[in-house]
Amino acid sequence: MTIDQIEPQAVDSPITRSALFMVATLGPGEHCAVRVREVCGDLAGLVRSVGKRVPSGNLSCVIGFGAAVWERLFGTPQPIGLHPFREFGSGARKALATPGDILLHIRAEHMDLCFELAALLVKRLGDAVAVVDEVQGFRYFDMRSIIGFVDGTENPGPRDVARFTLVGDEDPAFAGGSYVLVQKYLHDMAGWEALSTQEQERIIGRTKLADIELDAASKPSCSHSSLTTLEEGGQEIKILRDNMPFGRPGAGEFGTYFIGYARSPAPIEQMLENMFVGKPPGNYDRLLDYSRAVTGGLYFVPPVDFLEQAAE
Repeated sequence: MTIDQIEPQAVDSPITRSALFMVATLGPGEHCAVRVREVCGDLAGLVRSVGKRVPSGNLSCVIGFGAAVWERLFGTPQPIGLHPFREFGSGARKALATPGDILLHIRAEHMDLCFELAALLVKRLGDAVAVVDEVQGFRYFDMRSIIGFVDGTENPGPRDVARFTLVGDEDPAFAGGSYVLVQKYLHDMAGWEALSTQEQERIIGRTKLADIELDAASKPSCSHSSLTTLEEGGQEIKILRDNMPFGRPGAGEFGTYFIGYARSPAPIEQMLENMFVGKPPGNYDRLLDYSRAVTGGLYFVPPVDFLEQAAE
């Protein structure tokens, strides 16, 4: 099978109004691994069955697996870039690793579709896994994050998304797969909203209303935009973000679920190092004065053919 014949998972699924992120750990015993592999084989069919109820709902599901369980689940060497989540920073400003072996990223226009599919998957998985984190995300007005700025502006366009997100000849055994890194951030909204719009714009590096990047003369080197923009050989390196706001106003919880897809974890990890450690060290992302990472995980998203073969 050539790379052109490989079917990736729905990494570049159309932007939707709703999403559900679920992280689980794998239970002990071979029966747990068997059950997960069975669900891998059933996944496409479950998505079709739920999605056909609302054909315009754009239901999709991506499943990824962590380094700690790869060989146990699939009995093969793991993808060359897969490893435990790398932590960056220290103290209150830290990108920390948290438990997680399996990631489910479910997207649809309506939360009922996400909810139904997630409920079916959890039922099928049974006691083979333990869900350790679950977040229901929503699209906030005109593609904005909870802090009021447009999110995902610098995502690759349709013509470039595969080039930046899908593994190619560098790891032919896993061509068509993708790496995905997730983090859950909680925001200090009282502190953020106490800032002037101009102060917020300098922290982000873009204008708030029009979403225009600040010019070089007025954009601080510690802005979020400055530290998450990467170049190599004069060309910008991009990742595919599909971040979602979430929250519980009654509990005072306001957050962003960061999810980034790439053909290698290296660019996302470089962004995190720039943000949490600083470039140079100490010149960290000032957004982290108001945003705290509380989870972190790295997973590999194998192509559809791999999932189907794992279930056989």
